[in-house]
Amino acid sequence: MQCAAHPNVETNLRCGKCGKPICPKCMVQTAVGARCPECARLYKLPTYRVSKQYYLRAIGTALGMAVVTGLLWGALRIFISFFIFNLLLGPGAGYVIGEVVGLAVNRKRGRGLAMVASLGVVISYLVSIMLLSVVMPWGFHFGVFNIALDLVAVGLGIFVAVTRLR
Repeated sequence: MQCAAHPNVETNLRCGKCGKPICPKCMVQTAVGARCPECARLYKLPTYRVSKQYYLRAIGTALGMAVVTGLLWGALRIFISFFIFNLLLGPGAGYVIGEVVGLAVNRKRGRGLAMVASLGVVISYLVSIMLLSVVMPWGFHFGVFNIALDLVAVGLGIFVAVTRLR
């Protein structure tokens, strides 16, 4: 007997539902036995099925929230110049962006949405840097320590945003 999907492969295995001959390559093991791919119906969960409309909604929301959180991040850095405080602002921005994007797409999840939220955190940081350079051009400096601290804060923000949407 030949496999229905691979005619050059000999097999003695049949689908437990429709009886079609299947080989081990195309067999899908389910809780009730071996099935062909059509009978197994391997679909993504509805939570992970994200359409283009949801991606557009997520991109718009992430961009809007990135500007808002970036302005807030920059304003707080101006008024509270304690350098370690930045390590709280990055994850805070990541949480807000991830949560609002999740709400905008009806709690859908997936890698694409996590990427959108992480880009939102990066844009948020860039907005805060631009605000700082406009408001305090004389006091804003790039030191190795400040850059390293900013990168850690952005990394923590990305981690928090991704965990909200993964």
